[in-house]
Amino acid sequence: MTQTVEKNPSNSGLSNVAAAITVIVCLLVGFTIWHFLLGNPSNFQNGDPSGEPNPGNLLGMMYKGGPVIAVLIGLLTTTIVFGIERWIVVSKAAGTGDVKGYVAKVQSLVNANQINEAIELSDKQKGSVANVVKAALIKLKEVKSEGFDADKATETIQKEIEEATVLEMPMLEKNMIILATLVSIGTLVGLLGTVTGMIKAFSALSTAGSPDSAALATGISEALMNTATGIGTSTLAIVFYNIFTTKIDKLTHFIDEAGFAITQSYRRHNK
Repeated sequence: MTQTVEKNPSNSGLSNVAAAITVIVCLLVGFTIWHFLLGNPSNFQNGDPSGEPNPGNLLGMMYKGGPVIAVLIGLLTTTIVFGIERWIVVSKAAGTGDVKGYVAKVQSLVNANQINEAIELSDKQKGSVANVVKAALIKLKEVKSEGFDADKATETIQKEIEEATVLEMPMLEKNMIILATLVSIGTLVGLLGTVTGMIKAFSALSTAGSPDSAALATGISEALMNTATGIGTSTLAIVFYNIFTTKIDKLTHFIDEAGFAITQSYRRHNK
């Protein structure tokens, strides 16, 4: 009789609703920082946020960049929050120990036909890789008891690996789209703030009657604060995205490596 294996995917981190709420909260945090921290009266001459920033005061200059700065701070906060969330989830997916060493031990145990020991090791390792490998090991025991031929056994085990992987991969890739979106949107919002800031700077200059180089320089520097913040957000997002994509690819490689060892073990012991 074939044993039914219950597959329980690992913790998937933030749900879609929680992720949406998190983005909104981060944007609110950005507005709060812009209004209360950057807009603190101590950052401005005569304690007036509507006036000029104190000479060399970057916080005051960022505040004068306008509400777009608040959005950019919110996006930067979002990048940091989801970077930390993905780091925790992907780290859990690797398991409690060194995943490379775990896969090597599983290969050794499987080659020695010690399937039960390999399953026990998977229970200790935990994580996405161990979940998939354990499902394959249990299926290996089943096909052995059923006496499948090598080709059918390989196909059955491979199918089990694919089904278990399908359960785990969404957890690993979840919310990566948010980081990918932040890569582009950070720069675009920064450029939007720069353009609107430059428009305001030149508009103020044209209504002043006579050219004021100091006022123009101040306006341009305030506008460029948007560019700097936007580029910083996009840079951090793309670094996080590339790190996690690489880690996920490595975990997938370990799953494939362990799966190949399991199928080849059956062929060797059932020639």
